[in-house]
Amino acid sequence: MRKIKNDPNLYFDYRDVKTLQRYVDAYGRIEPNAKTGLSQKQQKQLMTAVKRARHLALLPFVA
Repeated sequence: MRKIKNDPNLYFDYRDVKTLQRYVDAYGRIEPNAKTGLSQKQQKQLMTAVKRARHLALLPFVA
C-alpha cells in the first residue's frame, strides 16, 4: 500500500467497505499510520469505522 497524502477532507464511513478493506491487511489487522500515512485523527476515525463495520458483519474479524 502506498502512502496517501494527508488530505484534511478524508472521511471514513463504516458502510464504505471497499475503502476500509484497503487499510486492513490479509490477517484482518488495521494497518498502522506509519504505513498508511494518515494523521492521528484520521487513523482514529479509520479504527472506529473498521470496528463498527466488523460488528455489523460488513468486514470479517479475521481473514
